[in-house]
Amino acid sequence: MTPGPWVPLSGPAHRIALEVLLDGPLSRAELARRVDLSAGSLTRLTKPLLDAGLLVEVDEEAPARVGRPSQPLDVVPSAHHFVGVKLTGDTAHAVRTSLRAEVVAAAERPLTDHDPAAVADVVADVVAELSGGSPVTAVGVSLGGHVAGRGNVVRAPFLRWHDVPLGDLVQARTSISTVVANDVTALTEATHWFGSGRGARTFALLTVGAGVGFGLVAHGRLVTNDDASLGLVGHHPLDPAGPPCFLGHRGCATAMLAIGSITAQVSVAHARPVGYDEVLDLAEQGDPAARRVVDDAGRALGRLVAVAANFTMPDRVVLGGEGVRLATVAHDALLDGLHADRDPLATDPPLTIESPAFTEWARGAAVIAIQTFVLGA
Repeated sequence: MTPGPWVPLSGPAHRIALEVLLDGPLSRAELARRVDLSAGSLTRLTKPLLDAGLLVEVDEEAPARVGRPSQPLDVVPSAHHFVGVKLTGDTAHAVRTSLRAEVVAAAERPLTDHDPAAVADVVADVVAELSGGSPVTAVGVSLGGHVAGRGNVVRAPFLRWHDVPLGDLVQARTSISTVVANDVTALTEATHWFGSGRGARTFALLTVGAGVGFGLVAHGRLVTNDDASLGLVGHHPLDPAGPPCFLGHRGCATAMLAIGSITAQVSVAHARPVGYDEVLDLAEQGDPAARRVVDDAGRALGRLVAVAANFTMPDRVVLGGEGVRLATVAHDALLDGLHADRDPLATDPPLTIESPAFTEWARGAAVIAIQTFVLGA
């Protein structure tokens, strides 16, 4: 059977479809246990989902308690495809994914013109390339900045934007439903639904890169409000003796952890431009200046992890972003910073380090599109 269109559901049917999407294939017995339904009620609710092709019975058989074997239920991930685009100050990084956010293709385009119409043209171009002539169900775009609603960029410092209706601009060019989100919010949701946050009732995500970000899922839901995409954690104080950030805050998270701040300090010490990966390479090789800057940054990151752990008591802390290699190179310093601001009897929160690839950010944008499509909001 060809899967039909996904119609946003409500009530028990919504819970059933979401459980199967996130964790399928699932036996009917396991599914009934998860949604607290009797076998009869589950059969009644899943029948229209099966008839519509939203759920399918897969070939592998699961032993039933009584009677004939039960075929597990699943979705067809390839039934829908999504394009996620992460915008930086100079590049559009894009991926095409399945309904389960599995990356099936990737592409990128330079952003040589920050005019909103020009950027929307670039996004439309990369969406067309990744579609490959096949239907794309929805498009997600993420960027560092303050986003309101589903498509209005209130402020995007790296693109020097204010009040740009990016969602409408992209949708007008692609004729595909488009949603826009803050990049850390998008990455947090991808971690929640399809990444290392799966199964954790509460987890914190900290990102290190061009800026510093924080995302929190508590009791299975993203914690958010109208100010969430302002990057508030970027100015949390970490080292009173640290360098100043662009707003004059001495030793804040941005000053201590942003890639530009780290490279600037080592470039001054070496009297030449030094890129981020070279800074980390030099630190690993024992270069005194790079080692000092990297360890100071690692200790600050450990203190930021401690703040997240102390205030939210998460099941785990996930570290991500294009600068996350810092957590590996400065691992010992990170632990020093973590332990300095934690009760000696406190257990270290489990730490997971994600890939620094920009495709992870783009995949986050795709997940925002998947969630909007599946949940209908």
